[in-house]
Amino acid sequence: MSKQAKIFIDGAAGTTGLEIRERLAGREELSLIALPEAERKNADARKIALNSADIVILCLPDEAAREAVSLIDNPATRVIDASTAHRVAEGWTFGFAELEPDGYARIAAAKRVSNPGCWSTGFLSIVRPLVRSRLVPADFPVTANGVSGYSGGGKAMIAEFEDPKAADYTETVSRIYGLNLQHKHIPEMQKHSGLAHPPVFEPSIGRFYRGMLVEVPLQLWALPSKPAPRDIHAALVKAYPERPLVKVASLEDAAAVKSLDAEIFANSNGLTLYVFGNEKAGQARVVAAFDNLGKGAGGAAVQNLNIMLGLPQTTGL
Repeated sequence: MSKQAKIFIDGAAGTTGLEIRERLAGREELSLIALPEAERKNADARKIALNSADIVILCLPDEAAREAVSLIDNPATRVIDASTAHRVAEGWTFGFAELEPDGYARIAAAKRVSNPGCWSTGFLSIVRPLVRSRLVPADFPVTANGVSGYSGGGKAMIAEFEDPKAADYTETVSRIYGLNLQHKHIPEMQKHSGLAHPPVFEPSIGRFYRGMLVEVPLQLWALPSKPAPRDIHAALVKAYPERPLVKVASLEDAAAVKSLDAEIFANSNGLTLYVFGNEKAGQARVVAAFDNLGKGAGGAAVQNLNIMLGLPQTTGL
């Protein structure tokens, strides 16, 4: 890249925005466009910044993200949206580079990239390869559960867990949510996995800042081919050949794991998959372990930025 790429993070003061800004700090090939604090919500100032950038990274609530996109009239400006707003929208490329064989090429050529949600990142890393390999039929009833650090809820939830003066301050250790079975990540989970039906999704929040586990339990005996745990593992290994940010633990390493800490990959940018199985019972638990603010948010956005700029995908990571 011969000249500095101009980057504007709209929403740079939010949880994800701060994570991205930290990863981009000091990168000489980039020029960051920054608005004074007083102008961050000024539509005119934002429009100038949005249209001056080579790539815009949106770290905004859904409606604000849609509004920001509507302000862009420079055909050369490319967008990475970290919100939920465009993850199943036509004309947007889903920004999970490793998910499909041509994922990197799609992102490299894209004008509009939607960054995956943290929950869907874990879910899709497991389910998409299994559906593509036909080990899991598209119409199979899939269930997923998981636990995330409370930073996944942004500044409001961080205050809820950390600020005793907050109106909804809590000292709870763990809680389940999404009890109406309408979690906002479910549409992207279904669409990008290739499932015919929405999965039953059971998320929870733990009293720790960052890190997460997403698990898909499988009754292997109920699948048409009755695969063994090693078959599930082989499909995942085949799906992620030499991927620096997605690893599959060996069956031997997984067998040695007695418990898995949700914070195991906190402050990292990669994701590791584990297959735990009981061949005799015909059962498996497939787990994705990663940082909700890393591969689940800011790290993924920077990876996509690098790909769009033609840089090594792990630059700054």
